[in-house]
Amino acid sequence: MSTATLASGWTDGSSLGYPVVLGGVLLGSIVPVVPTGAVVGAAAALATSTGRLDLALVLLLSTLGAWIGDVVTFAVCRFGGPAAVRWVSRGQHADRIEEVRAQFRAHGWLIVVVGRLLPAGRIPVLLAAGALAYPWRRLLPASLLAATLWAVAYALLGVVSGGVFDNPLVATLVATVLVLLAGGVLNLVGARRRRHPAPEPDDESAPTPCGPA
Repeated sequence: MSTATLASGWTDGSSLGYPVVLGGVLLGSIVPVVPTGAVVGAAAALATSTGRLDLALVLLLSTLGAWIGDVVTFAVCRFGGPAAVRWVSRGQHADRIEEVRAQFRAHGWLIVVVGRLLPAGRIPVLLAAGALAYPWRRLLPASLLAATLWAVAYALLGVVSGGVFDNPLVATLVATVLVLLAGGVLNLVGARRRRHPAPEPDDESAPTPCGPA
């Protein structure tokens, strides 16, 4: 099989395009076995390098898949019972979930947005939202904004790759690598911050106000 034939089959929007984007992102947002960012980046790279996929539609489907997946996960955390919550929280550290829960009380919808953008931040946030019975009227718009920003961020990596490389197969591979590298760096930064939190100010060392002379 020639490279041109392989590339043509790989970029066929009807067979490996829009259904894979929507299905891959949706599945990975419910059962985190699919690297959803890589799906979005690869599709954006194909859209840029071949034109056989529409970039706007890739963004729309990516946003929709991420949003529905987050809403389903939140519903499971809120209404699924202890067994369902344990299934969602598998692999999560209890202290991390408690930390996010405390932040959630203080910042609300902003934590929903940040949690979607940070690797390994989405599940603790949705667990906290479910445990705190966060209202749907606030969660739905916040999670939609989060999914939109997330899709745009990862699509940009694919657009950069597709704009540099004319070969769609190379552009897809480079976009996937860029997404995985970005996620790895953010994971390392987040892990380092959790291991070495910023020191809290020492009240005893704070200067005391001077009284009247």
